[in-house]
Amino acid sequence: MADALLRTPLHAQHLALNGRMVPFAGYDMPVQYASIIAESKAVREGAGMFDVSHMARLTLKGENVLGFLERVTANDVSKLVPGTGQYSLLPNEQGGTVDDIIVYKISDTEYRMVVNASNHEKDVAWLRQNNTEGVEITDQTGETAMIAVQGPTATAKLAELSDQPDAIASAPFFGVVECVIGGVPVFAARSGYTGEDGYELICSAEEAERLWQALLAAGVAACGLGSRDTLRVEAGLPLYGHELTDELSPMAAGLGWVISKSKEFIGSGPINAARANGTARKLQGIRLDSKRLITPGMKVYVDGQEVGEVSSGVVSPLLDRGLAFAFIDSSVALNTPCTIDVRGKQEPGTVVSKRFFVRKKAG
Repeated sequence: MADALLRTPLHAQHLALNGRMVPFAGYDMPVQYASIIAESKAVREGAGMFDVSHMARLTLKGENVLGFLERVTANDVSKLVPGTGQYSLLPNEQGGTVDDIIVYKISDTEYRMVVNASNHEKDVAWLRQNNTEGVEITDQTGETAMIAVQGPTATAKLAELSDQPDAIASAPFFGVVECVIGGVPVFAARSGYTGEDGYELICSAEEAERLWQALLAAGVAACGLGSRDTLRVEAGLPLYGHELTDELSPMAAGLGWVISKSKEFIGSGPINAARANGTARKLQGIRLDSKRLITPGMKVYVDGQEVGEVSSGVVSPLLDRGLAFAFIDSSVALNTPCTIDVRGKQEPGTVVSKRFFVRKKAG
């Protein structure tokens, strides 16, 4: 029942903008406002924003918090300094993925973690189950909101609205600026899920609408989950439940770059073995010849032989064709012609890098 769905602090704003609402990870969320194409273009050409308050925000505190995070996450947390963050994973003992996450260091005894909405309860339970270091784990999701502002002009717009414009303009990727934007105190982290520059802004739930309105007034377009999915596939970014699961090795998804080679952590044995020996299939991109939408579970063929299975598919406004991620036999080379079985019809395409779009850095 729709009545049972959770609502973010920005729910009324979505309705006011005539957002088309759909159930997502237990929340009533906007899939689009104007159109997925228009919203995708707004982010690629200017600045768009997404309500990502459904994602969970946790605070972890304690004298032994670093040791705890080093053990339960795959990346090297010890490399963080206060005011920086990193993309990481929560691996399980079998070398699969409980979730993909972002970890921010506030101080030597305090960290912040952002996790996927669909894994909120599972992740909190996993962290508490493995907490032998006496770390205080606080779930702040209900009392906060999060807005992602993305696009080539996003940072400039945020700087104009901020009391610390120079800090916003100059922060490194995954750098944090605690400042005021649009009159609202925010934890601003330079990160995102679109392949574009921008920030993810965490503020109090009570002031979320004020921040949203300030961003709208500055010309930032409201965007829904539909364009967010299109943008993340164009940028080659994985989605938990599609490219990452409890059973799949993150090495197969091409995430070796976020996994420490020097420390022991939960699941490091199987993950190191997968790094050394390779995986039977690995995540690749498929660029279709047409604008056909292909969906997870469809089979991939080369020369009539099944070689893989689609994990995500979108129609890209940027490239004007269907794009997909697929786990494909590791022996299949890039630029190999392939077909996808779409309800009995073989749709032609090419196996390519999953980074369909890379924003050229200025200068």
